[in-house]
Amino acid sequence: MKQPKIVFLDRITVGDAELDPIASLGNLYCYDRTRSSEVAERIADAEVVITNKVRLGRAEIEAAPRLRLICIAATGMNNIDLDFAAERGIAVRNVAGYSTESVVQTTFAHILALTGRLAYFDRTVKSGAYSRSGLFTDAGRSFHELSGRRIGIIGMGSIGRRVAAVAEAFGMEAVYYPTSGVAHEPRYQALTLGELLATSDVVAIHAPLNERTLGLIRLPELRRMKPTAILVNAGRGGIVDENDLAAALDEGCLAGAGLDVYAAEPLPADSPLLRIKDPDRLSLTPHTAWASVEARKRLIEAIADNIRRPL
Repeated sequence: MKQPKIVFLDRITVGDAELDPIASLGNLYCYDRTRSSEVAERIADAEVVITNKVRLGRAEIEAAPRLRLICIAATGMNNIDLDFAAERGIAVRNVAGYSTESVVQTTFAHILALTGRLAYFDRTVKSGAYSRSGLFTDAGRSFHELSGRRIGIIGMGSIGRRVAAVAEAFGMEAVYYPTSGVAHEPRYQALTLGELLATSDVVAIHAPLNERTLGLIRLPELRRMKPTAILVNAGRGGIVDENDLAAALDEGCLAGAGLDVYAAEPLPADSPLLRIKDPDRLSLTPHTAWASVEARKRLIEAIADNIRRPL
């Protein structure tokens, strides 16, 4: 039986993850990166195409007459012309749920780094200041316990629910804002966005980017937060206005922010976030919350399952 040609357009996005589960299903051709001008040629005779961020629009799909399956190496499907794929009878399959634990862990890495003032304390030791102090401890900065504090979660899906459960293990109270406008999680109290921002010590964003969440958090919302609170966004970059966030941090509207996602990725070198007065107020990661070794392994196995499934 002839093996199908499988083309992975942006293999670099999954790092060093082993692709053996996929390679066993056909003739696998991998490209680390693919520019839009290269897509048509590379998928011309492919039956299965795998893409993370490379766009497949009408023109690209038309250039692949044998194409029968598009596998997205992610959850979001906005880089595919879904209507035209359906018109051509091409299945489009994504992967959901593979990164939940990875995202939750990164969320709390940001929370703990900011609330525990880890950047300051780490620098104090490594700079030699602690060694020169003559004291067994450093009282230059104070920090608070999470226990007894409130975490407000924007977007109570599978990741949001897991964040709430971990927060409760720290002794926190979890509440949420349903971005759909409909309260759907009876285990936790649903609040308006204003109430959540005004009363939460930690605000964690785990919502998709859509017409209801684009620009949801701007300067007026940030000014409603407690000056001692922190904001963590591991959802989508466009949910938080980054210019407004930088201004709010400099104004002292909130104590700090942890970001894993940005409106433009990679983060532009001239981003105002990289020029705030006190860099310790920010904890930044380069959109890696999804990418633990275990999550990427689950992702590859799920893509292979999507290829195996009957069309």
